[in-house]
Amino acid sequence: MTSAGPKTVLAAIAKHPWASARDFVFLSAVMVFWVLLAQHYDIFSFLKSLAYPGRRISPAEAVLLGCIGALCVWIFISRRVADMRNDDIDPRSLETEMRLLRRLAMQDPLTNLPNRRVLLEALEAATSVPPEKGRSHAVFLLDLNGFKHVNDQFGHAVGDEVLQAVVNRFRRVARSRDVFARLGGDEFAVLSRNVDEAGAREIGERFIGSLANDIHAGGMRHSVGVAVGAALFPADGDSVEKVLRHADVAMYRAKAEPGSSLVFFSAAAADVATLKARA
Repeated sequence: MTSAGPKTVLAAIAKHPWASARDFVFLSAVMVFWVLLAQHYDIFSFLKSLAYPGRRISPAEAVLLGCIGALCVWIFISRRVADMRNDDIDPRSLETEMRLLRRLAMQDPLTNLPNRRVLLEALEAATSVPPEKGRSHAVFLLDLNGFKHVNDQFGHAVGDEVLQAVVNRFRRVARSRDVFARLGGDEFAVLSRNVDEAGAREIGERFIGSLANDIHAGGMRHSVGVAVGAALFPADGDSVEKVLRHADVAMYRAKAEPGSSLVFFSAAAADVATLKARA
């Protein structure tokens, strides 16, 4: 045990009163036991040279009791200092733990993809810097077709397996410099910076093409498609909220199409849809 001053020990006792009281009672009981034992029995009777015929505590017994008392005090102080040490957090361990917590707060646990929070931060950063001339920042929202059927018929375990397989395919076609995130359930998002409309369309088509073949999961083949809605910044919105809302409108239009499809936001189409909804 490293040296600890009285202030350290008193601070440890104050911080752990119940543990201190428990240890004090236990060690006091040990000490009282040995004192009573020495008063009623000749502890050193097996050594005639140390035995004391009168039934007072002999000097040798007093020394033994003193050693036991010192041991009890040492145990008590050691436990308090150990408690204090356990309360002290290693800065390196704390840094590692905080780094892990930050990563978990920004990562989807099932797919290890960035989550909605990361996407929103990336969108905030992208919309604060105008795209290059003749280009846009494209936002894609992807919603799987047929996934609910897999979950309902085969259970969530198979559904999770299908999701992981879908993500692996999406990863293979996603560009390394794009932000690819899971928003929740079977919804995903992609942010592609500085692309022209033809390039954005190619990116969306690549995600659709990645699901052209069935997915093997749970010992069966599953047919899963994807509806992709796209919106361009700043043409389709000058803020994160507007771009996301318009990409969502386009994605729901894509969901209404048969099979997998890619739909870009169109203000005219949105106005028509709004008029139909009000009629």
